[in-house]
Amino acid sequence: MAVAVASEKKVRALGSERLREALVGYGFIALPMAFFLVFFIFPIGYAFYISRYDWEIFKGPFIGWDNYRELYHDSVFWRHAVRNTLVYTAFVVPLQMALGLSLAVVVNQAIRFRTFFRAAFYFPSLASSAAIVSIATYILASDGLLNSFLGNLGYHHTKAWFSQENTALPSIIGLNAWTTAGTMMLFYLASLQAIPTEVYEAAAIDGAGAWRTFRKITFPLLKPGHFFVAVVSVIGALQMFDQSFIVGGTSGGPNYSTMTVVLYLFNRAFSGTARFGYAATVGLVLFVFIFAVTLIQRLLFGKAEVA
Repeated sequence: MAVAVASEKKVRALGSERLREALVGYGFIALPMAFFLVFFIFPIGYAFYISRYDWEIFKGPFIGWDNYRELYHDSVFWRHAVRNTLVYTAFVVPLQMALGLSLAVVVNQAIRFRTFFRAAFYFPSLASSAAIVSIATYILASDGLLNSFLGNLGYHHTKAWFSQENTALPSIIGLNAWTTAGTMMLFYLASLQAIPTEVYEAAAIDGAGAWRTFRKITFPLLKPGHFFVAVVSVIGALQMFDQSFIVGGTSGGPNYSTMTVVLYLFNRAFSGTARFGYAATVGLVLFVFIFAVTLIQRLLFGKAEVA
């Protein structure tokens, strides 16, 4: 009888201890979860709510799915904003990843002034994108540094790169690939340093050269890093706004060549007639697309743990 009572008390004590541990754990995550719900989940739900109304400055009449039907037939959105965003993403993401990985491999070696080079390569990522684009506007002007340099090489380009339809978006792509490569370098550098040195020692014993070691060992073992960098790069590219806004204004000029989805959202919400319901519809479509692309990337890179 005494043994049974003691056992029951032990079970109760164990249950109380687990309950206290659970409450402490929930207490630690309560504030971050509240922050996440208030600033992430609630805005998504509220955006969906707004998208079902003809919402301008104040709440308008309920229109159901009319905003979505209008967006489906919106030629500016599909022919220019979506197209430019996809083209930008298709070019800038591989460039960011290639430059970031190349820089990471270089600064991961035992070279002199390694700390200096790491800081120097990362420095453009610290600068304001608006400031960088403003400086680039002068460099890429009709009488700017780049055209002067090309003129000395015998190639005469007399127009501003940001003012031409066929060079505005490629100029933004090259500029952003350079400025964000430092951030991707840090991500890849963390993944490189997580690779065990024993595998390189074994490769050296087997007589593998530098390129073969990179191709057969380093690159495959960076699979979690590839996934993380690709997801961050794609999400950032699909949300590109400030460079297009500075270069082409709210109209995404010249001739919609710099119009992106986020810039189009801003245009519909704050330029001319403020149509917040329609802008919310654009934002929700972009959210669904980014979410779908992230899931596809997860499937492509497999279930490797992100480093």
